[in-house]
Amino acid sequence: MAWSSQTLLKAVIAFVATNLDDFVLLMVFFSQVPSRFSYRQIFWGRYLGFAALVALSLPGFFGGLVLPKACTGLLGLVPIALGCKQLLKPEGETEVQLVTAPKLPLVNAQMAAIAGITLANGGDNIGIYVSLFAGQTWAELGLTLLGFGVLVALWYWLAQALVSHPLVRNRLSAVGHRSMPLVLIGLGLFILIDSETYRLLVR
Repeated sequence: MAWSSQTLLKAVIAFVATNLDDFVLLMVFFSQVPSRFSYRQIFWGRYLGFAALVALSLPGFFGGLVLPKACTGLLGLVPIALGCKQLLKPEGETEVQLVTAPKLPLVNAQMAAIAGITLANGGDNIGIYVSLFAGQTWAELGLTLLGFGVLVALWYWLAQALVSHPLVRNRLSAVGHRSMPLVLIGLGLFILIDSETYRLLVR
């Protein structure tokens, strides 16, 4: 049907436009397997974080209001805290075991960390998804959410496949351990500045 094709097309465009930076982050996460994360933790952590973004965007469908951008920008403190923690962690300390097949997990610290980073990096996602959901019917919303669910998994597998290439894997593994904390801190600072969160401190 025409409406379903149009709905799926809009969902794909919105997802790709708002998740290009997350694709890069996924590759960095994969370069930290198994020293800091496992595949299972990355997989489910991404789903948890993205589900939270969708939940925060649903007021657009119901015609309500979302938090001001400056308030959502406070989530930038999450990757900053994680980056600082990793900088202070002794070299060679491992946190997780390698798991190659996603299984239904219990939420742990690593999974929550990835979910938090996904949520913190999704301020722009919320603005776009609120607009996307506004005016949709229940059927269109359901189809959009189904499309998002498939795309999150596809994004995961594409990033994993790319990092699995020996040249990419070796390069990322060589620099990933040292750059991961700096990437997280830089991401958090960008979120705080881009969201103008500093305005909350000068009121």
